[in-house]
Amino acid sequence: MNSPARSQARSTARLAAVQALYQQQMEGTALNKLLNEFHQHRLGREVDDEDHEGEVFADAEVDFFDDIVRGVDARRDEIDALLVAKLAQGWTLARLDKTMLQVLRGGTYELIARADVPTATAISEYVDVAKAFFDDREAKFVNGILDAVSRDVRS
Repeated sequence: MNSPARSQARSTARLAAVQALYQQQMEGTALNKLLNEFHQHRLGREVDDEDHEGEVFADAEVDFFDDIVRGVDARRDEIDALLVAKLAQGWTLARLDKTMLQVLRGGTYELIARADVPTATAISEYVDVAKAFFDDREAKFVNGILDAVSRDVRS
């Protein structure tokens, strides 16, 4: 059931979810419009660049993508409270890089709502997403915060 193709499709869905959540925060795009835009124009679409003509972005597991984006949107206050509790004293979510915040929100959502995803998998997947945007220092930050959150929400 957990084939390499499915695993890759979920990894792609996580990365796309972080991008969608970032877009939602920056532009205030309505949830249904945002999901539709990603379904129509981003997920599993051909790469539009001459060096990679004809290649297709790795297929994302669309239902998984939708669940993360909808889940973070619906449970943002709960997720943010869990994150704030793990930040160093004096730090607020507003001080975090906006992409970093979406990485942490996606990871926290999976930890609280996706019991089908093992804790280590959820954490390592979002560390990998962080590496797509940041260097090792920030990836380690994601690891530390999500690990701390997991100890509170999973036993």
